[in-house]
Amino acid sequence: MRTHFIAIGGSAMHNLALALHSKGYVITGSDDAIFEPSRTRLEKRGLLPEELGWFPEKITADIDAVILGMHAKANNPELLKAQELGLKIYSYPEFLYEQSKDKTRVVIGGSHGKTTITSMILHVMNYHNRDVDYMVGAQLEGFDTMVHLTEENDFIVLEGDEYLSSPMDLRPKFHLYQPNIALISGIAWDHINVFPTFENYVEQFEIFIAKITNGGILVYNENDPEVKRVAEEATNPIRKLPYHTPEYTVKDGITLLETPEGPMPIEVFGAHNLNNLAGAKWICQNMGIDEADFYEAIATFKGASKRLEKIAENGRNVAYKDFAHSPSKVSATTRAVKEQYPDRTLIACLELHTYSSLNAEFLKEYEGALDAADVAVVFYSPDAVAIKQLQEVTYDQISKAFNREDLIIYTNPAAFKDYLYHLKYDTKGVALLLMSSGNYGGLNFDEVKTLL
Repeated sequence: MRTHFIAIGGSAMHNLALALHSKGYVITGSDDAIFEPSRTRLEKRGLLPEELGWFPEKITADIDAVILGMHAKANNPELLKAQELGLKIYSYPEFLYEQSKDKTRVVIGGSHGKTTITSMILHVMNYHNRDVDYMVGAQLEGFDTMVHLTEENDFIVLEGDEYLSSPMDLRPKFHLYQPNIALISGIAWDHINVFPTFENYVEQFEIFIAKITNGGILVYNENDPEVKRVAEEATNPIRKLPYHTPEYTVKDGITLLETPEGPMPIEVFGAHNLNNLAGAKWICQNMGIDEADFYEAIATFKGASKRLEKIAENGRNVAYKDFAHSPSKVSATTRAVKEQYPDRTLIACLELHTYSSLNAEFLKEYEGALDAADVAVVFYSPDAVAIKQLQEVTYDQISKAFNREDLIIYTNPAAFKDYLYHLKYDTKGVALLLMSSGNYGGLNFDEVKTLL
């Protein structure tokens, strides 16, 4: 099957291209910018476009499928040519559904936690040599790609993103998967450029539940009031399985999970991660893994890339980076690190980087998000605000939004880097937490390792 990718360099798109190439498909693609690690990974398989740009002459009548990435615009020359030729054009999630419509589809949704939960499930399956198809939003230890597709596997595990499918298909991605087994981890308003009100955002999860196949299963986080409400109000014929944060203790920097066999040390920490673990357990049990086997496997799970990822440790000092950017995730991550290291000075640094976080009206959602930190730092780039064509965000707006008088604010990448390099690491120890979906204007995280 000959398949062409418009915007092949994206994180999700290049992984799908690699997966289809491994499956025996003939792959071509284009993009106007391809960064690492996509570039090297595509080049290694012979899939890197010879030159950057859009080339409508690549679009020919013998192409079986065109897959359109979110990065491509509606007036993309290759897309226009494909439409002119009447080729079958898929969004990324639409094509994944085509690949999985004869499988049992397990879809993990939620405003936060979905990558971690999906990663936990795949770790457990891999530990017990259960081969499944999958799509996950982070690179996992022990897995070559973020997408794996076969003809023979019975299950496919999909991370269900609520963002739009493509420039042509404005439905949220997770509306297209029609799960047999679904999970919702949490609902906290996000993507305000697409969902301008909280009610509109919540509605997407109600639609997601309605898309579960008749007789299917909904696993939901009953600790989240909004999730609990939409799950309990759903009337379609499905089975509902609630989960909640399990009992655990923290002793000498080690989290001990309460299990039927007694306290068990685990690698991940924080109430939100233990909550994620409880959801993953229900899913795994419905995929044929018994409780004892789940606990055996999850004890070795170290976390997904960029999700509370330890990047350095030296004596009493430790540094983590995390993808957290939404208010609820920032709050949960900050509390988790403080709970894990209560005797250390927690320096929490948050970059406001996304459309929502740089929106002056949305900023008030961050009130209290950094309260668990001993030292709270916010970084944002005025250039990023300009690029996203948003109204200017001021120091005063940020200070008022977080409602913290001692909040430290940086707008200059060099000044923020200088701050990190001259931190005083006191004798009682420091826990440095770097939260961002960006890189603080060019911060080299490898250099941070030398600071401790």
